[in-house]
Amino acid sequence: MPTLLRTDSEIASEITCILSDVDGVMTDGRIIYDNEGVETKRFHVHDGLGIKLWQKSGFDFGILTARTSRIVEYRAAELGIECVRQGYEEKASAALEMIAALGCEPAHVCYVGDDLPDIAVMKSVALAVAPADAATDARHAAHWIMRSRGGEGVLRELIERLLRAKHRWEEHL
Repeated sequence: MPTLLRTDSEIASEITCILSDVDGVMTDGRIIYDNEGVETKRFHVHDGLGIKLWQKSGFDFGILTARTSRIVEYRAAELGIECVRQGYEEKASAALEMIAALGCEPAHVCYVGDDLPDIAVMKSVALAVAPADAATDARHAAHWIMRSRGGEGVLRELIERLLRAKHRWEEHL
C-alpha cells in the first residue's frame, strides 16, 4: 500500500517542540581554538531570531549536544533557552529525558541533527531534520533536509517553514 504524502501543515500541526544539536546545526561544525586553547564558535543571527520567534509563539526549544562548552551556555542564556543538555554522547536517552521534562511526547517533537550520534534521536521523534551538509546517514534518517547548511541559518529556515505551515509566521511581521 503506498504511503500517503503529508503536507507541511499536517506535519507542523503536531510539532510543539524542537530539539537541536549544536555543532553542525547551530554552527558550521568547525571547532576553533586560539593560542590560549580558548574555543570559539560562530552562530548565525537568523537562527537566533528564529528560535526567539518559535518560543514567542508558545513552543519549546532545547539544545542537546555531545560536547560541553561555556559558549553554548552563553548562547542558550542569550536566547532564553532553558532546556540545555551538554556532554551526552549517547543522545537518545537524554532526548527522552528532555522531552519528558518539557511535558511533551516524541510525537510532537522535531529534532535537528547532522551526524551519526543524532540518528537514534532522529528515528525516535515525529520530525527528523538535517542541514544540507549533514553526514549522508543523517540525511537518510531525516524527513526534511533543509537547503541551508549548518551554521548558515538552518534553524531559521526550519522554524519559518513550521510557523508558516501553522499560519503563525504572519503574527511576527
